[in-house]
Amino acid sequence: MSISLKARWRRWINRRIPRSDSQVLSQKNIFILPTAAGVVFGFLLLIMLITAINYQNSLIYLLTFLLGALFVGAMHQTHRNLSGLTVDVVRAGEGQAGEDISFTLRVTAGKDAGLGLDLSVEDSSVAGVHVPSSESREVVVPVPSAYRGYLRPDRIRIETRFPFGLLKAWTWLRPVSSGVAFPRPIPAPDTNSTVMDGQELLASSPVSGQDTADLRPWREGDMSQRVMWKRFARSGQMIVADWQGEQGSPHWLDFNAFPGVDAETRLSYLAWMVLDRVQKNAKFGLALPGDAIEPDAGALHGERCLRALATWGEQPPRDADGQPFGTRQLQDHPVVGGSV
Repeated sequence: MSISLKARWRRWINRRIPRSDSQVLSQKNIFILPTAAGVVFGFLLLIMLITAINYQNSLIYLLTFLLGALFVGAMHQTHRNLSGLTVDVVRAGEGQAGEDISFTLRVTAGKDAGLGLDLSVEDSSVAGVHVPSSESREVVVPVPSAYRGYLRPDRIRIETRFPFGLLKAWTWLRPVSSGVAFPRPIPAPDTNSTVMDGQELLASSPVSGQDTADLRPWREGDMSQRVMWKRFARSGQMIVADWQGEQGSPHWLDFNAFPGVDAETRLSYLAWMVLDRVQKNAKFGLALPGDAIEPDAGALHGERCLRALATWGEQPPRDADGQPFGTRQLQDHPVVGGSV
């Protein structure tokens, strides 16, 4: 029964407040109810009224009607704080999965000021926003994220309890725009790209009759296939051979360079490598299944690559009811380009 009622309530709200990046608040989409303090206040007024009737006391009548008028005035003012406001989504932010993604909203007041506004999403909120009459304020609302991908909050709540906290008036903004949550970076093991460009393809070709392996000590994260086990059996030293014939271009970060690793871990490896290359101002490209970004350098190039990693295999949310924490579901991703 409760699930059915919640579903019907949700459908009614969705019809009354359709998805939009801009919303004008009016009587059609503002809701108002007493708070817990307001309920107690009303109950005390009722007791005072019964007492005044019972004892026919004029002073109690006067006090009861004065407090009742105060309650009605507070109701009018609380509703007036939201009525006429315009709320717009200015920018849907980007950030790392597991952190808060910033959504920037612009709140514009009409002829009446918006006082004591609280904007909230899930467990995150911004309190005490005041917008003077005929002015605008930009408010950054942090939206929690859990997984990489597109992030679109189902509802952003706009609420006020000004002036006395006896009543609360609220509405929701159901944005269309989506933010992006980047994969969480994980330090990547030392590996070689399988992607070669035209010039480096010739340079990396092995020469017949020559030893083309680059020998170095073993480091944590190196694949066991590259360890020279015969030398280890003789000397006890773990030596890794990087064969030139297996190396691709050093300018490419390759999704297929991590055999035996699931897709999400590969994306986290690549995110770490992107941030490392940006910090070093190195030139690099990104190779993903079905997508490739040509080598370049700089922070803007890094953001473009991180965005490609975040949205790889994802579709922008288009459904009527946005899913919290992005569009991905908890499911096992198949291993691509290798076997466990």
